[in-house]
Parts: sequence; structure tokens; C-alpha cells
Amino acid sequence: QQHGAAVGTYLTLGRLVLAWLPVATLFALAPPLGYRWDLPPDERYLVWSFNRWEIGWRVAEAGVVTLFAALWCDSLGAGEWWLPFLLVGLLVAFPRRLVMWQHVEPARRRDLLAHAGLDVARYIAAGGLLAWRLS
Repeated sequence: QQHGAAVGTYLTLGRLVLAWLPVATLFALAPPLGYRWDLPPDERYLVWSFNRWEIGWRVAEAGVVTLFAALWCDSLGAGEWWLPFLLVGLLVAFPRRLVMWQHVEPARRRDLLAHAGLDVARYIAAGGLLAWRLS
């Protein structure tokens, strides 16, 4: 009985790792799109940042999103996979930017909104990948 449970755990862990890999890749490549706060507001740039620390945290973030997707897809819900990822994306993207919104000049506020939208889109894309891999 215990041997069968251990084999089932490994198969589930393997399934999670296979679901996590494309999301980790997405999060490692897509999130470096950023903005430079040290430039004047009229010089807006999207900047690719390959900071290993940041990419490492994004890969860990992909792991948490994968566990969330496994919980949603395997037990809580079915079908409308995009809704929980939209909600989580909004929770991730906007609170940090709304705090920043208070302390930046108006010319940068539109950039904050655009980058928050990119973060939400990243979560919805991750949800699509995970719904595909975990289904």
C-alpha cells in the first residue's frame, strides 16, 4: 500500500515539474521587460534585465503559480481557468504599482499602468500553459 502511494506521489511530482517548466521559461524570459526609473519620464524604455537574482525569484514564482494551478485544475475548479489567473495577476501587479503611483510624477503613471497590464498578461499566459499541461 505504501509503495503504491510513493509511486503515485512521484508521478504527481513529475507531472508538476513538467507543468512548471514552460511557465518557468515564460517567467524567466517575459518578466525582464521592465522600466528604467533612472531615466527622465520622456525617455521611456522597455529594458531587458538579466539579473540572476530576479530571474531566480521569477522561476520560484512560477513554482508557486504551478502549485496554485494544480490546486485549481485538480480539485477546486474546472473550465474557466483564466479567471483565477486574472485575479491573481491583478493581486500581484497592482498593489505594488498603486503604492508607487502616489510617489511618481504624472508622466510615469501611465507607464506603471502599462507594466501592471503586462504582469497580468504574464499570469494569464501562465494560466493557459498550466491549464494545458495539467489537463
